[in-house]
Amino acid sequence: MTGPLQGINTQINREDSMIKKIGILSIVIAGLAFPLQASVQGRMAGVVKDEAGAPVAGVQVTIVSMKMSSRQYKTRTDAEGKFTQIGLWPEFYQVSFKKDGFLPISSEVRVRIDETSKLEITLRPADRAIQSQLSAADKKFVQGNKLYAEGKYPEAVEIFKEAVAMGADQWAYHFNLGLAAKKAGLEDQTLTAFGKAVELNPDSFSCNKEIGEALAKAKQFDEARPFYDKAYEVNPDDADTNYNYGLVLLKTGDSERALEVLRRAVSLKEDYAEAYYQLGTIYVGQNNKPEAIASLEKFLELAPDDPQAAIARQLLDYLKK
Repeated sequence: MTGPLQGINTQINREDSMIKKIGILSIVIAGLAFPLQASVQGRMAGVVKDEAGAPVAGVQVTIVSMKMSSRQYKTRTDAEGKFTQIGLWPEFYQVSFKKDGFLPISSEVRVRIDETSKLEITLRPADRAIQSQLSAADKKFVQGNKLYAEGKYPEAVEIFKEAVAMGADQWAYHFNLGLAAKKAGLEDQTLTAFGKAVELNPDSFSCNKEIGEALAKAKQFDEARPFYDKAYEVNPDDADTNYNYGLVLLKTGDSERALEVLRRAVSLKEDYAEAYYQLGTIYVGQNNKPEAIASLEKFLELAPDDPQAAIARQLLDYLKK
């Protein structure tokens, strides 16, 4: 560190704080939707057609929150292949489409406040043998979800593997396998599963975020960065992802970009203590005393007993001399 703060021990154990603020992603299980005030709701609407462009009626549409698995909605397409779901919390959802005679398909969809997320889905025909195999895979998928919900993560991993073996092109199977493997502490399997999920669904916020987190935990920061870049591009409004992205940027030497991302994190979550601490240390490195003092004081106000509080107080004492 250069400037007037030279000699002060400001080493930050960012590896210890890496990825500790992750929003819990859901496994797809049955549940009920919670009613919300209309002012904070969004909607989803779409049309499902076959490869010839004809509407497909009676398609089962399942909409599941990626944050809270109990927030689930089910509907079907009408005679014109259309569906609508109102009363959706603004977040990301895993949306699946299924009907006999067609290959199932799933997609990640973001819903915003007082907006309608629109989808156009094309279903491809499936022969009887493939359809039977996928039906068996779905049964394993549901079984894996149940085990996950019961906290039986190693058992869930094994069942999800069976689902993947029968439906290797279903990104949701790999994604939920990754979630279970993460809970079971199986780092290699976590990386493999999320890596395959993001390969199959490269524009998914959740897939990119999870593989980025897994790589960062493995201290593969250079490899993690492009996935966090993509996750931030898709959704810059998740405070926890921004925080972890900021840490990865610091680890890869891009403090200017980290400053931008961490500022956004605290704008989204005003009581984000850890983010204020990281901002303070960046400002220290820039010799920006006013901003460093303000950020570190805010950190101590929010988290006076945090393990990094002693370093923050040491820095403040020196900055104020």
